Amino acid sequence: MQVLLPPGWPRPKGYANGVAVSGRQIYVAGMIGWDAHGQFHTDDLAGQARQAMQNIVEVLAAGGAKPEHIVRMTWYITDKKEYLAQQAEIGKAYRELIGSFSVAMTAVQVAALIEDRAKVEIEVTAVVPD
Repeated sequence: MQVLLPPGWPRPKGYANGVAVSGRQIYVAGMIGWDAHGQFHTDDLAGQARQAMQNIVEVLAAGGAKPEHIVRMTWYITDKKEYLAQQAEIGKAYRELIGSFSVAMTAVQVAALIEDRAKVEIEVTAVVPD
């Protein structure tokens, strides 16, 4: 994977502006903070983000991919202020489960998610090298 950083641009904190890759593509649907049986274990945003990322890791493994193959993430969060307040804890979970911050990433606040208890939904694209 090649991180794309135009000349003279500062490196963004926590994500990459773009990446270039080639290989087998895997698309993971939006994962929320419930377990494999559809049960929530917390209403805490950071806890739900950790579970959503764990779900992503497990789906990737089912496709023969690893977290380091993630090239793009989109985060949908229901409360920007809560996200910012828990950013350090979310970042810690990210580093433990995903690892690198060298992925193209977007985060947006949404009015609600389909599951009422969900506070975050994360979708990813991964590319397994040829």
